[in-house]
Amino acid sequence: MILNFEVITQKETIELFKEGWIVTLKLLFFSLLAGFICSIPLAILRNSKSKILNWPVWLFTYVIRGTPLLVQLYLIYYGLSQFSFIRDSFLWPYLSSATICAWLAFAINTTAYTTEILAGTIRNTNWGEIEAARSIGMTKLTLFRRILIPSALRRGIPSYSNEVIMMLHGTSLASVVTLVDLSGAAGKIYSKYYLPFEAYLTAALLYLLTTFILIWFFKMAEKKWLNHLNI
Repeated sequence: MILNFEVITQKETIELFKEGWIVTLKLLFFSLLAGFICSIPLAILRNSKSKILNWPVWLFTYVIRGTPLLVQLYLIYYGLSQFSFIRDSFLWPYLSSATICAWLAFAINTTAYTTEILAGTIRNTNWGEIEAARSIGMTKLTLFRRILIPSALRRGIPSYSNEVIMMLHGTSLASVVTLVDLSGAAGKIYSKYYLPFEAYLTAALLYLLTTFILIWFFKMAEKKWLNHLNI
């Protein structure tokens, strides 16, 4: 078998992969941002002693983590359109967009995983920190704001880094709803030139490069915020 990488080095192909890489990074960033913001209050509710507050969050994370991301993406992109009240609502211009649907599916998915990560780190907070905060008269709100949440975020960095990498890989599913991300760009090259190995190998290398950059970033974050745990 003779490999043909001349097509990959063409200006048109490079531009296609560049645009696909940008789409992938945008999907990843905005999904993680939405998921991170939503997961903090949900993690607090997940640790509530009240079943009325705790149980719905548990059910949400259980269902989302127990079903494939591809199925969730299909349900949002293809499934919602079958309901006439959604097609007739003000939401339809947004929910008919492949970009919005992909972002929504990824954001919901990462919210569930991040919620459980933060809920676990909140539960495992050193009891001495909580007692020290209470001994100086901290209110419950202040305790969460100054002790529990910052501590949970720091200790959750290693687990969250894995979630970010998994979410990066998950964004490759965006191509199934017509988005031209990295995998979508590879698919276009394959269908045009019938070079599956060269096209998908290039996409794999770009995913690998992005992964290395993210890992380096989280290693620096761990070194800065978790170094005191190694003393």
